[in-house]
Amino acid sequence: MAQSARLMSLSGGLFKNAGNSIPIVFSQKNSSWWSHVEMGPPDAILGVTEAFKRDNNPKKINLGVGAYRDDNGKPFVLPSVLKAEEKMRGKQLDKEYSPISGNMEFCKHSINLALGDDNTIVPNGLNSTVQSISGTGALWIGAKFIEHYFPFSRDVYLPSPSWGNHAQIVKLAKLNVKSYRYYDPKTCGLDFQGALDDISKIPEKSVILLHACAHNPTGVDPKPEQWAELSNVIKKRNLFIFFDMAYQGFASGDVNRDAQAVRYFLKDGHRIALAQSYAKNFGLYGERVGAFTLVNADKDEAARTLSQLKILIRPMYSNPPIHGARIVSEILGDSSLKKEWLSDVKGMADRIISVRTKLRENLKKNGSTRDWSHITDQIGMFCFTGLNASQVENLTKNYSVYLTKDGRISMAGVTSKNVEYLAHAIHEVTK
Repeated sequence: MAQSARLMSLSGGLFKNAGNSIPIVFSQKNSSWWSHVEMGPPDAILGVTEAFKRDNNPKKINLGVGAYRDDNGKPFVLPSVLKAEEKMRGKQLDKEYSPISGNMEFCKHSINLALGDDNTIVPNGLNSTVQSISGTGALWIGAKFIEHYFPFSRDVYLPSPSWGNHAQIVKLAKLNVKSYRYYDPKTCGLDFQGALDDISKIPEKSVILLHACAHNPTGVDPKPEQWAELSNVIKKRNLFIFFDMAYQGFASGDVNRDAQAVRYFLKDGHRIALAQSYAKNFGLYGERVGAFTLVNADKDEAARTLSQLKILIRPMYSNPPIHGARIVSEILGDSSLKKEWLSDVKGMADRIISVRTKLRENLKKNGSTRDWSHITDQIGMFCFTGLNASQVENLTKNYSVYLTKDGRISMAGVTSKNVEYLAHAIHEVTK
């Protein structure tokens, strides 16, 4: 059909979009290419922040943002990061393109951080690791690789609930989003039996996503013995595991403890995909630095999968940014800086752990008779409080405490200065 005829056929007709017929008005004289595009819903987290900014209450608290803040509520740049950047300035580094797969030193340090310096995967050349655009980019690379090359099911099973972007990434990669039970709202803890039951029924050769530590959004992690049982069930079902590890070190303050699930599953014989992020544990939110790894059967497979990962990356963004990867590589490659970084990340984790304890203590001090043990049982940046939508609305309307409607709070927004007010407000809406 000629171009003019094609345009004429659209005038007053129907535009096909994702199976829906959308009436549009289109003419050559007064063309509007995008008149059929609907307004999208605002981002849930950004909407919380915008409402917070408009509030004039001096006691207002923003518990929506997923970024670390110090005890004064201010963004925090790690001292080890500042020292690394100072060292980098002295090297007079250029601004040339990074290789498609990213900074090679960074990739090596990254996978060794995840698996431990004594791992056998890297020395035997079994990993194909590439730098990514933070954790989101790592998940996207992995999802696209699965879409292109996973020879079995198109289904990806996510814990319920999971980080909101997980489902969106899976859908965008043209894979099917499925779920398994994970969080128990009655206990604000892990529905372990429900998870085991659901996973034991997942069709063989499907993909399952696991949060390595500090489950987002609930902060609920399996215990070591529960990880072992999960590994056994997943092995029996012959499922392919995609680990998302966005909080190594930031969850407990110990990089080895936070990586224990990943290391256990590899020791137990699984071959996995792994997404890593350096936003939280290095405070490099805006640098967008992460890594994606496949653990392969042999060196030849590693070389082949790496070649295809690079082919996938080339039309996505061609080459990853260099600065954040250089910072991470500088720190992990220098024993003195790494020691300081380990202290920095432990300090951040310890602050989060301490405000969890203070919040629970202050709720008790306010006279609350509810069981708030889940506040300290959960781990990492986020806490699922157990507040319902009505209580959340009351908290925001009457106390200027801003959080998402599902009752999730970012513990980074809690400080020694506002924890008493927050505890009082939570008690008032739940008593």
